[in-house]
Amino acid sequence: MSDGPVKVLLADDQALVRSGFKMLLDAEDDIVVVGEAADGAEAVERARATRPDVVLMDIRMPELDGIQATGRITGMRGLEHVRVLILTTYDTDAYVFEALQAGASGFLLKDAGPAELLHAVRVIAAGEALLAPRITRRLIAQFTAGRAAVRVAEDRLAVLTQREREVLTLVGQGMSNDEIGAALFLSPATARTHVSHAMVKLGARDRAQLVVIAYQTGLVTAR
Repeated sequence: MSDGPVKVLLADDQALVRSGFKMLLDAEDDIVVVGEAADGAEAVERARATRPDVVLMDIRMPELDGIQATGRITGMRGLEHVRVLILTTYDTDAYVFEALQAGASGFLLKDAGPAELLHAVRVIAAGEALLAPRITRRLIAQFTAGRAAVRVAEDRLAVLTQREREVLTLVGQGMSNDEIGAALFLSPATARTHVSHAMVKLGARDRAQLVVIAYQTGLVTAR
């Protein structure tokens, strides 16, 4: 995240929704809205122009949908730091997995309260993963099952140390660095270092992708 306020780009095809979000976010001292987009294609262009820290991205938009736009933004050179928070009224299983696969760092339903949305923006900007409480990791597990991913688990995870595997498992279970440190008797800083090393070794851009990898490789399964 850049120094100064968290820079947010709003992408939603409903002007009234964008206006409400802008009013809420701009009222915060540590957040500033740097642009708006009415469709997915415009979101990609505005992200390139404004280089925000966080994009609040609706899923269903004309031109490009939010998931396609997310994939383009997260894959664009120069926008590696941009984090996408998917905002939607749709909480079906498929959207969760597709959004995270496209590179989204979080997924929040539009009916979330103002405090929850503000918290989500700050969490995403800080590099954490965020899933709405109603969208559980069990759904991710269901959509990674049956993809033969577990058979290649050992090959993919071979680059990790045993401690990094343990940390990845706990990340997949949704634990914060503080919680991981407590569980493994490590300082939060050491836990953060292990998480960072796992991200680099596995080519994950953030914690949300580590969650997906933890399920894909069978380290975490549906309970």
